[in-house]
Amino acid sequence: MIQQQQLRQLLPEGKGDTCAALALLGGSVAVLGLWKWLGTKRIQKKMEEARRTRDEGLKKMAKAVQQFREQVPSVQTDAILSLSLLELTGRLQEGSLSPRTVLYTYLEKALEVTQQTNCLRHFIPECEEQLQEIERRKEKGLLYGIPVSIKDHIGHKGHLATCGLVQCLGTLMEEDSVLVKVLKRQGAIPFAMTNVPQSLFSYECSNPIFGQTLNPLNPQRSPGGSSGGEGALIAGGGSILGMGSDVGGSIRLPSSFCGLCGLKPTAQRLSLSGVTGPINGILAVPYALGPMARDVDSLALCMKALLCQEMFQLDPSVPPIPFNEEVYSSSTPLRVGYYDTDGYFPLPPCMRRAVRETRHALQAAGHQLVPFSPPRIPYVMTELFMKTFFADGGRTWLDVFKGNIVDPGLKPQVNSCKMPRLVKKLLALLLKPLFPRLADYLSSMAGMRSVEEMWDHHHQVQVYRSQFISQWQELQLDVVLCPVLGPAFTMGYPRKLLAAVSSTMLYNVLNFPAGVVPVSTVTEADEEELKLYKGSCDDPWDRTLKQAVSGAVGMPVAVQCVALPWQEELCLRFMKEVETLSRDRRVA
Repeated sequence: MIQQQQLRQLLPEGKGDTCAALALLGGSVAVLGLWKWLGTKRIQKKMEEARRTRDEGLKKMAKAVQQFREQVPSVQTDAILSLSLLELTGRLQEGSLSPRTVLYTYLEKALEVTQQTNCLRHFIPECEEQLQEIERRKEKGLLYGIPVSIKDHIGHKGHLATCGLVQCLGTLMEEDSVLVKVLKRQGAIPFAMTNVPQSLFSYECSNPIFGQTLNPLNPQRSPGGSSGGEGALIAGGGSILGMGSDVGGSIRLPSSFCGLCGLKPTAQRLSLSGVTGPINGILAVPYALGPMARDVDSLALCMKALLCQEMFQLDPSVPPIPFNEEVYSSSTPLRVGYYDTDGYFPLPPCMRRAVRETRHALQAAGHQLVPFSPPRIPYVMTELFMKTFFADGGRTWLDVFKGNIVDPGLKPQVNSCKMPRLVKKLLALLLKPLFPRLADYLSSMAGMRSVEEMWDHHHQVQVYRSQFISQWQELQLDVVLCPVLGPAFTMGYPRKLLAAVSSTMLYNVLNFPAGVVPVSTVTEADEEELKLYKGSCDDPWDRTLKQAVSGAVGMPVAVQCVALPWQEELCLRFMKEVETLSRDRRVA
């Protein structure tokens, strides 16, 4: 605060003038304070209104479920919920189950799950109109009568796409996204929109408007993000099929944390039209939409349904490549590259064990396993991935928080971004000898200084992709088996370890299809081995990761399966093989 004496030196000499000026300045400060207070009140009012609308929607759906239960009291809820997606579609297609019964069964379960986990942002009341529409329709699509949940920012007509931001609360979507249009055309019933972290740039799942989402398998742990609401709802049994998005692991991390299967396709294999985001125009590392479910067959059916003529007509930018059932159903032995660490952020023992056991099972099943080492991951993480999103030093990202209360989960990143470029560079220089990863991370957040530098950055992304594909082809690989971040972090830890997503981030930079399959659970032996974990640098990040995953006995353990661009069917076929072998191993 400037002292009154210093103020007088800056103000006119006359006593009366000085007093008047001080009074004027004091009045201005008061006005600014009042303006700020009124702004905060407006924000709080908007948030309260959004929560009230959400709660009213929940009550409306609860009432609709109650009315249905009174009309049809004999519904065997547990039997319906236990059906796989393929079994459920079969029953719906043959008519032994009605879409109405299935919808209200899942609405009821979703209400229960969101009470436990806070995974829903809003019910979609138009689901009852969609139900009537498909009941009238003669033609049955591949997803006829299937209730589907969608992530917050996937556009649905008449609803918000909030991204967890107050500034997005005032604008309703004027039409359905292409994805939602095609889902409806295939007979699916979008019934719920799920919660996300503020700005989507986090693998926690919390925002100041709708609050924190919990992991249904353990409420002390995160469900992952940014498709965390989807992960929690499906893992809790409240949805059988969900749609998420992924730009650094946002489908695969919740799938890993919640014990689900999830697929990040090649970007643009599924239409992005009508999907919003807090920052648009980032092309060097593209995001993708993809399905999440309890098993791989569900993902394959969803992709088969979506990759249809209607999607190709509604969005001509999507390559007109229908789902290749022959590739997915093939039993030809595969040549599988594998690694259990990327050399940048070594994962906990249980995640590396999962790769090792899966590798042995694949080998025993007749597949050929080849060691593979992904090149230069520290460079990819900092110079390619981080610099893409913080090309301007984070200024555009910081702008999305204007008029917003910043969620605690994002404050470390926000505070880092707020540092001047010179401070980031100096800190990086000072930290380099002691904490090289943190130093490189800070340096990358300083961004770029010219258009020429950005053009060169885009070129370097292309060069890396070419080098990676060349190494893949030299080894004549079909697919790659590798680790994924997990098990589920204790709540509050994802915010401290943004750089730990290197295992998933790589395949966003490369734009390869990549999926996650649960294969095991954390054991007591894993916990004992974790005590010896040192990471790669034995620095604060390694120690924080150790704390984040400790005490996770019984939580899901997954692996990641990868294929070359546009080969989603081969990626899914590999995932199915891994899923089958892991189930056989558990039964044995």
